[in-house]
Amino acid sequence: MTDTRPTPDLASYADLDLDRAHRRGYPEAVFCAGKTPEQVAGIAAAVRERPELVTLFTRATGEHATAIRSVLPDAFHDPAAGLLAWPPAPPEPSGGRVVVVAAGTSDLAVAREAALSAQYLGRRTDLVVDVGVAGLHRILKHVDLLRQARAVVVVAGMDGALPGVVAGLIAAPVVAVPTSVGYGAAFEGLAALLTMLNACAPGVAVVNIDNGYGAGHLAAQIAAPA
Repeated sequence: MTDTRPTPDLASYADLDLDRAHRRGYPEAVFCAGKTPEQVAGIAAAVRERPELVTLFTRATGEHATAIRSVLPDAFHDPAAGLLAWPPAPPEPSGGRVVVVAAGTSDLAVAREAALSAQYLGRRTDLVVDVGVAGLHRILKHVDLLRQARAVVVVAGMDGALPGVVAGLIAAPVVAVPTSVGYGAAFEGLAALLTMLNACAPGVAVVNIDNGYGAGHLAAQIAAPA
């Protein structure tokens, strides 16, 4: 049976901040979690009229992605990261390099969210995967790349120790992202969060648990052109 109920007006559930790019230098992102597919489709229809703005849809489920792409069929979609971007091509990179490091494969979804966020906010971005502290030789293989970065995002669950290790090897600031990966005493990322907040290496800033977008955004700001 076809649903003939009228689609709610955008103003009944969202007030888009389309001036944010002029005010802050970066456009608004759409956090899809908690929104219905119909709502994100309505938002997608509104941003379609502003193609000069890069719009990221984060924490998007498959249903969200289908709704968004019904309106923006060419939108870029990374299902693993739960992220869509429109227009689909990232902007030409400027500023410094951002390197995103994932401690384990289980942290990869959050790391991809961080890397894609920084890339679509205009930075050249590299992703280094599966280099956790259980095998320190793995991160040491990438030190030359890490030292080329203006900002490094380190994503880790379990004990959350990797950001402090990386910060002790490089001059650039480290944005640490705890993930909810781990056994029971990891408390869904709280243990990693506390480890990162207590890192003894200076130059570590910590975002919220699983907040890849926030980390990628902060790294993009740090690495922005002078």
